[in-house]
Amino acid sequence: MAFWTIKPSRPKAELLLRERIDYDDGGIVEMVLWRVPSPVPPSRHGLKYSLFYGRPGIREVGYDNERGKGDHRHFRSTEMHYAFRSVEKLMADFWSDVRTLRGSK
Repeated sequence: MAFWTIKPSRPKAELLLRERIDYDDGGIVEMVLWRVPSPVPPSRHGLKYSLFYGRPGIREVGYDNERGKGDHRHFRSTEMHYAFRSVEKLMADFWSDVRTLRGSK
């Protein structure tokens, strides 16, 4: 008689957003947002995200929640904690920083 062990399937991450914008002046926006089955420590929310604005090899603005660091923001050469509130606020803050650097381009 054979016995099989059925392993429960792990919940999977769900891609919510993947978008790239290439500007004529060489600027790039890349945004990726996932709903994850459990928070990425030390974040407490169920999202994993990476928002980038810059040029090839140069990050000018970045928002992400890396394991071990949690939610944080990069603005030019400065990295600081970011107080995540909601996806809407995250996107508004990111685009505000992008507009600050791009001006009226």
